[in-house]
Amino acid sequence: MPQCPSILLADDDEVFRRRLARAFEERGYDVRTAGSYDEAVASAGRDSPEYAVVDLRMPGRSGLELVCALKEIDPATKTLVLTGYGSIANAIDAIRLGATYYLPKPADADDIVTAFARGEAPPLNPPDSEYRAPSLARAEWEHINRVLSDCGGNISEAARRLGIHRRSLQRKLQKYPPNR
Repeated sequence: MPQCPSILLADDDEVFRRRLARAFEERGYDVRTAGSYDEAVASAGRDSPEYAVVDLRMPGRSGLELVCALKEIDPATKTLVLTGYGSIANAIDAIRLGATYYLPKPADADDIVTAFARGEAPPLNPPDSEYRAPSLARAEWEHINRVLSDCGGNISEAARRLGIHRRSLQRKLQKYPPNR
């Protein structure tokens, strides 16, 4: 990595963003922060960062839209998507749209630096672990998120495709994802 690499941290959680910024500054990075899509695009437009860490869910435009915008500004920017709502569908979407890496929260600066240093996304299942099939609840949650993604975030259309009531779908989406 260059002497003083630049990194853009885009997350709507101000406490997390400040903590992560401090950790990267201590590691010698030139840190820029943004709390929204618009702030991140403006910052990258002024001076494109070498690295970007983007939260998947932010108010307004999503982190996936920000990944696309950062790629348009500078295709050389390596982007990592962080999310507390991790699913295989989200990871695939992030990579398809140009993200270099994808990590579930909680992730700290060491996790992020390690992911960037690897040169590839961390495996979803470490090679030395035995495969554990996801629980039915987890499989359902991932399927719901995949259909919602296919519908462009339109809850009414996703509910119609899933064959459930819109309010039922909204209740399911408000729950945290099952661990396994």
